Amino acid sequence: MTSEKKKKIATWIIVPLMLFIFLWDIASVVLGNVYTSRVQITPETFDGTYSDRIHFLNTANSDAILLESDGHFALIDSGEGSFNPRRKGKYTGFEQVVIDYIKKVAADGSGNAHLDFILGTHDHYDHIGSFHAILQEKDILVDKAYFKAYNPAVEKKLDKRWGLEDVYEQIMDDLRQRNIPCEHTPPSEPFAFGNFTLQFFNTVTPNELYGEGENAASIGVKVTKGARSAFLAADITRTTGLTKLLEDKVGHVDVLKIGHHGYYGSGSFSWLRKLDPRIAVVTNRLGKIYPNEKWMLIFWARLPIFATVENDGVIVSFDDNGELVLTNHIHGGNA
Repeated sequence: MTSEKKKKIATWIIVPLMLFIFLWDIASVVLGNVYTSRVQITPETFDGTYSDRIHFLNTANSDAILLESDGHFALIDSGEGSFNPRRKGKYTGFEQVVIDYIKKVAADGSGNAHLDFILGTHDHYDHIGSFHAILQEKDILVDKAYFKAYNPAVEKKLDKRWGLEDVYEQIMDDLRQRNIPCEHTPPSEPFAFGNFTLQFFNTVTPNELYGEGENAASIGVKVTKGARSAFLAADITRTTGLTKLLEDKVGHVDVLKIGHHGYYGSGSFSWLRKLDPRIAVVTNRLGKIYPNEKWMLIFWARLPIFATVENDGVIVSFDDNGELVLTNHIHGGNA
């Protein structure tokens, strides 16, 4: 077979395949818009109507989630800071965005913002990078912290180049300077947080996941009020094997914070079937969700997906009638 004929055959295969993928992706966008249009979401007014809420902040493709329940507040991850060891160029992190939001939403009459706890789900900078700056704010009071002890045995080669231990040690030093106690083995049993019941998952990384990368150390958080619940999946992925280990333990939820920002390996058919959510939130842009993950979420799970970037933050409120209320544009509202 001549090289010219091989090129023609390759063209006949590749061009139709690319066209199919292009049309399939357009179809997923259209269908995704249909699903999201069926769920009402309105601009946040911060009028105090709801007291049990999950605030998903807009920190681009990083996680910063503020829990609020009956006057109690807690911060799960902090968003990416301004000194990520992975980045070579200069950029602006999200420290001030998160700090301003905490002070706006969680401040008391004395001007202090009180957090019952902070949780670092794992040691990647896009999850814990802004904690250093937050812990310098003397008017943000923190009762305790939950951080797994840094474990190099979990890392992959890439993790070793990203300065994870240095970032972790900086935060530990910040906590010591503030006399904030830190639990390195977070509780695995459910506990009360205002009107919520919280449960941490993967509080001890299984030995079988050592070497799978820092994402395998991710702590997931289930938030429950009455019959409704949400699961905050940090960077839990199928590629580490963590979704398989946790799916039966987590059980059904109504809201899923998609793991690993919707990147490759962030979910699986089995994971979505077992959790069976009816709403998904992604801490990213919709366009950055990997195509295969997006197709699975939309075509198979039929989920409306609300992205923190396009919505400029998303709040999921649990009302007293057992319903979920969604609001957005949370950074533009007035407390």
